[in-house]
Amino acid sequence: MILGLSALVLASPAHARIDGPPAKRTLERRLDRQRQTIRHDRHVLLFFRTHRWLLVSRQDRAAARREIRFHRAQLAWTTRELRQTRRAIAAREQRELAARIAAASPANAIRMVFGRYAADALEVARCESGLSTEAQNGQYLGLFQMGSSERVTYGHGPSAHAQALAAYRYFVSSGRDWSPWGCKPY
Repeated sequence: MILGLSALVLASPAHARIDGPPAKRTLERRLDRQRQTIRHDRHVLLFFRTHRWLLVSRQDRAAARREIRFHRAQLAWTTRELRQTRRAIAAREQRELAARIAAASPANAIRMVFGRYAADALEVARCESGLSTEAQNGQYLGLFQMGSSERVTYGHGPSAHAQALAAYRYFVSSGRDWSPWGCKPY
């Protein structure tokens, strides 16, 4: 009887179609299954809360308690698993974002980093390096031709994004003007 009543509570929505690479689909499917399991466990527990007479009835008491214990335990376990899946998805998204940022063209990296100052920064970088991350003039390197002491202070890296971040730090510390650079946007 308990299993029959519990089956009435079961609400299993159709699986959503998930596009993307297999690893991505796997995590998304796992998240979907975990959400469905949690939803089901909550429905079953709510059913027993609203049908307390099953816990009093001599004939149904043992089965009802077994079901409640099982669904509470499963709810706790699945909730922990859901958190781990969400962390895995967040980590994957961070890796994807980092890869997109690292692969950004110099112009796009400058736009991402400098925001409203991007047009001026692009003019300076075009003048200083021709938008080349490998540009070098003596001790001056990169998109914004930063010297060795500036690279130590503000950072530097091989990617356009790393060089734009370093130049932005230098730009901000200099009062948001272009006085440190030989090329000016105006």
